[in-house]
Amino acid sequence: MRLDGKVAVVTGAGRGLGLAYVRALAAAGASVVVNDVDAELAEAAAEEVGAVAQPGAVGSAETAQALVDRAVSEFGRLDVMVTNAGILRDRVVWKMSDDDFDAVINVHLRGTFTCVRAAVQQLREQGDGGRIILAGSPAGQRGNFGQTNYAAAKAGIAAMARTWAMELARANITVNAVVPNAATEMTKTIPAFAPYIEAGHPYPDSLRKGHGFGAPEDVAGLVVYLASDASAQVTGQCIGIGGDKLTLWSHPQEISAAYADGGWSADAIATAWPTSVGARPETYGIPA
Repeated sequence: MRLDGKVAVVTGAGRGLGLAYVRALAAAGASVVVNDVDAELAEAAAEEVGAVAQPGAVGSAETAQALVDRAVSEFGRLDVMVTNAGILRDRVVWKMSDDDFDAVINVHLRGTFTCVRAAVQQLREQGDGGRIILAGSPAGQRGNFGQTNYAAAKAGIAAMARTWAMELARANITVNAVVPNAATEMTKTIPAFAPYIEAGHPYPDSLRKGHGFGAPEDVAGLVVYLASDASAQVTGQCIGIGGDKLTLWSHPQEISAAYADGGWSADAIATAWPTSVGARPETYGIPA
């Protein structure tokens, strides 16, 4: 699959998943702007694949606009925005500080918003469509212990994907969230994965197939596909990938209902809950 002539921006691309995306996009023929808060990592990644670096911490409108402006000044246009940048500040809720919460929300949620807003303004001006690829997480789909801030941000990003898919459909701009499951600094926090990440490759089938967990490079093919013309009809989706496994996450929806003439009192809900709406409660948390 080729991306010749397309221009992509990838945030948080100095290492891990972001670096894998940069390598795959460049290998497919795209011109790439590499962003990372660490300028040395951004420059090294850009030099490796013949891209350009635009360091900076995502979150502010100024950084977002600088990324778009760099793409246009270097390559004449923008086609793809990949909002991959992220940080962790894991704490249980009673120990999480305001700074822990705000830092994660600023990078993940606000950083996604500002970068996409700047990209969409450019794409709409160009008038020939585009691709927005967001970074989701299993934590945002199911919650995860100690990750109030991160899970909330990633759940918000999934909602952004669905909202923006509607808003941008007429402009032929697709918006999807990738839900990766790969060996990175972030997934070292999951006890089931940590020993394998420390040991490195190869990962057994129990991980690659059973948990859909592998290397960052296993995720990159989905990003190339979503950046391509082949994915023109795919939008508003949360798509999981990792190891040997590709999945489609469901959207939240009502799964059971009960009715009471005149409405529900607290006592009526307590009586009905165990045998009607609440008979099969939803699970929560990442299984691993």
